Amino acid sequence: MPKIIQLSPHIANLIAAGEVVERPASVAKELLENAVDAGASKITLEIKDGGMTYLRITDNGCGMSPEDARTAFLRHATSKLRTAEDLGAIGTMGFRGEALAAIASVSRIELMTKTPGALSGTSLTLEAGKIIEESEVGCPDGTTIIVRDLFFNTPARMKFMKSDTVEGSRVTAAVQMQALAHPEVAFQLLRDGKQVLSTPGNGGLKAAVYCVYGRECAKMVEVESRWEQYSLTGFVSKPTDSRPSRALQTFFVNNRPVKSKLLTAAFEEAYRNQIMVGKFPACVLHLTLPANALDVNVHPAKTEVKFLSEKAVFDCVHYGVLSALNKTPDRPQVEFRKPPLEGRCPEGAEGCKPKVFTPQSPAVTAPLKGEPKTASQKKDNFFRTMTPEEYKTFSTALKDAPQPKKEAAAATAAKIQRPSNMPLREFVMTPAVQEAVKKPELPKLPEQPDSKVGRGLAPAAVSQPEPEMEQETLALPEVPDWRMVGELYNSYIIVEQGDNAFLIDKHAAHERILFEKLKANQEKISSQALLSPIPVRLSPSAAGELLANQAMLTELGFEIEEFGENTVLLRQIPMDLGTDEAAETVETLAADLIAGKRAKPETVRDELLHTVACKAAIKAGWHNDEAELLAVVKQVMAREDLKYCPHGRPICVTLSKKQLEKQFKRS
Repeated sequence: MPKIIQLSPHIANLIAAGEVVERPASVAKELLENAVDAGASKITLEIKDGGMTYLRITDNGCGMSPEDARTAFLRHATSKLRTAEDLGAIGTMGFRGEALAAIASVSRIELMTKTPGALSGTSLTLEAGKIIEESEVGCPDGTTIIVRDLFFNTPARMKFMKSDTVEGSRVTAAVQMQALAHPEVAFQLLRDGKQVLSTPGNGGLKAAVYCVYGRECAKMVEVESRWEQYSLTGFVSKPTDSRPSRALQTFFVNNRPVKSKLLTAAFEEAYRNQIMVGKFPACVLHLTLPANALDVNVHPAKTEVKFLSEKAVFDCVHYGVLSALNKTPDRPQVEFRKPPLEGRCPEGAEGCKPKVFTPQSPAVTAPLKGEPKTASQKKDNFFRTMTPEEYKTFSTALKDAPQPKKEAAAATAAKIQRPSNMPLREFVMTPAVQEAVKKPELPKLPEQPDSKVGRGLAPAAVSQPEPEMEQETLALPEVPDWRMVGELYNSYIIVEQGDNAFLIDKHAAHERILFEKLKANQEKISSQALLSPIPVRLSPSAAGELLANQAMLTELGFEIEEFGENTVLLRQIPMDLGTDEAAETVETLAADLIAGKRAKPETVRDELLHTVACKAAIKAGWHNDEAELLAVVKQVMAREDLKYCPHGRPICVTLSKKQLEKQFKRS
């Protein structure tokens, strides 16, 4: 066995650099965190060639004295820890004391720093971790660090670097992450002489999110909640604005960017039954908790943390996001694309000439005399533009027309005119609404006998007036402020309310209504026994999964039994499920079970209820009577929680009057 020796400080620094410094983005992250810990309110980062040849960071923080500047490049040198107890409540971004030593060991560094009140600053030049020059220098308060020729002395690491574009993009991502973590700090990024990012540093997270993600943040929902000692703030995307990956899920714990499966699971749990399969929501969430309630010293890059109470953290994130989604109305607007104008060329297009209609063009040529006018000719010529000669001939012929024809034309025009007392829009009442608003008949009062007092005749007997009967006040049913206009393509119900029109997907709406009904019923689902059992042939694995989960299927209203040769027999199905959909539903349930959707009992139940609700709901293309459609509309218009079907598709979209008038050029 070889003799055991102690590694030299230089080799130890190179090993530490392998853990801390992977690429220019790692250098940028460590130096940015040091600047934030120094109390800087403005930080500027400039890179060239992706950060490989030049990376400069300037801050207006507290700076360092000459002694501290020299000590800062030693291993495990830090100003943020004093005792072992400090590790239990770390409140700074950096604390290991390895960053500057690791970076200096694989690069050439120039440092300029000055503390407030000092007459001059300190300048250091280092190469491969060794100080080769030190002097006084005039500089502003704060610290400036220039990192040149990264990995110049470790060519084995250099060959694993990507192109300058890729490395520069990773540096940009690192700066964006710090800008989102610290909205109170103004960050500026210059890449090859061009400004890539600039944040105001006003402390508002929304401003920082806007600078990083642009106008996409306008569609996000704000989150602000408290759970015991924890608080959650930030922005999350709506279920309809989901992404194909988790790339835009960003979590911060005490302003530290972290990667946590617990936070991801809690966040996505809030979207369960509201988002499409294979899609993921986006977020920028800040979780704040006591410093002694987590451990940040579990990963060399400090990107992972360990929580003292994982359940409390899960509940804080889950219910905080869920509450924000539930209280935010989401009926997306119908978006129109502007159609290209015929005869107009795009700017800069070569060889494109505007289309000019002439009297000889087919669209404006009138049929010859005696030639029959076809339907297509009528349609093409109906709104055509007359030439001056044609209009002159037409107006002359109109003036010379016989008087009876003019009178007939005037009479016809009078018939089609709207009467002055007719309202602009009459409320079309369906039979169901008419029945709801019908006035109840009030009870008749008994007739009083005719009194002759005052006519000069003395009555034989004066009857005492009967006490008045108290009339019972009957509350009239409330008339909804919307009306169902009709149905489009046997799929979408049109509803009018004020200056908005709503298009409701009847299948998605009914599916969600059924799902909520089934989910709310925690008791055994009502089922129906089949007179003729339905055999369902499956793959061996699918049949085995169903038979292994018979207890769960029984709770959902199914009763199956083995029928041999990979076939199961359906003897009982849920009441809301049709017999023609039963076999397909069971096959889908088997596929879900094979896919492993049984991590939690409630999750499995929801997945199975998805399938039952989808198969039992009315389908697009079906013809439904007015009562069925009206029942769906009443639920959607009365309940704000009906926003998405269980698969994440929107139930209702909005078309405003202003949008429609804009399409008809009326606004």
